[in-house]
Amino acid sequence: MVRTFDAKTLFNNEQLEELFFAPARAYATLSVDFAEKLTNAQLDAAKAYTETGLAQVRAFTAVKDVDGLRSYMEGQQKVAKDLTERMKGDAEKVVALQRDFVTESQKLAEANVKKASDTAAKASTAQ
Repeated sequence: MVRTFDAKTLFNNEQLEELFFAPARAYATLSVDFAEKLTNAQLDAAKAYTETGLAQVRAFTAVKDVDGLRSYMEGQQKVAKDLTERMKGDAEKVVALQRDFVTESQKLAEANVKKASDTAAKASTAQ
């Protein structure tokens, strides 16, 4: 005799919502929020680096003599310092986003384990 699986015999709708669907939605929401923040951070960084690069090309094309070249070359040190600081800040931002995501994921997992344990305890005392 082949028995078919019937979720209704194991869980009611409220239990399915509480144990499976709500946690899945919460994690999906957290993941989408993280992806959005990370994408925005990457786009902001790419825009800043592109603008810096284009500004440097424009400045170089404006060089007309030795003095202009000297001035351009002296400015490169500041540009390099600024870019290094920007990269450091961007890296710190990504690390903070990842840290927040991990922390929130852990909180969700802990809350869901507690809910599942409480539900299992209620179900075993009800029988």
